[in-house]
Amino acid sequence: MAQNPRIVAELGRPETPDETAARKAESSRIYRSSQNTRNLVAALLATLAVVVVIIFAVPRGTPPEREPIDVAAVAAGIAGAEGRTVIAPEMPEKDWLVNRAGIEGDGSVRAWTIVYAAADEDERSFLRVAQGFDADPAWAARMLSGASAEDTVTVDGIVWDRYELDASRTANITAALVTTAGPDTILIYGAADIPTLTETASTVTDQVIALREESE
Repeated sequence: MAQNPRIVAELGRPETPDETAARKAESSRIYRSSQNTRNLVAALLATLAVVVVIIFAVPRGTPPEREPIDVAAVAAGIAGAEGRTVIAPEMPEKDWLVNRAGIEGDGSVRAWTIVYAAADEDERSFLRVAQGFDADPAWAARMLSGASAEDTVTVDGIVWDRYELDASRTANITAALVTTAGPDTILIYGAADIPTLTETASTVTDQVIALREESE
């Protein structure tokens, strides 16, 4: 017995063969689209899972600590290369860490410079000890943003010009001591008080004297 054609409610009549084919094609398209979306979501979740595994499963470790800088050894190397006496402060390691040591320059003067930071991480202090090779008389003033000396202090018989500075104008430098040593100029400066600077100056007394004697 022949089956009566199914009446489609939206049409109020049986579908034509073309309409049936179109309906089935649209259903297939919607199904494939939903499958593609599910596949995309699954791929994203799988990728995220791999990233999480890499982040949490791969050993991170810690970067190796930087080798401490031996100021005396670096100074000796520069002295040999330059053919001149080079100062080497002896700062207490419990108070100061060496951040950098090498030759720097302001364009006209080359200077052997050691940069120290306070060993206590809560401290903001820093120090620089610089030996300006054959420095002109204005070199220290240029390094200190044009500041003028307040007066002098004497450390182990050596007279140093003393500077009190406005930190807002001098890159946080608050004080400095300056003296000549033969053809060179020794500059001790930073974010520190004068007693700290004079204590630092006392560590280079013998070397300043040696530089002066060499030039006589």
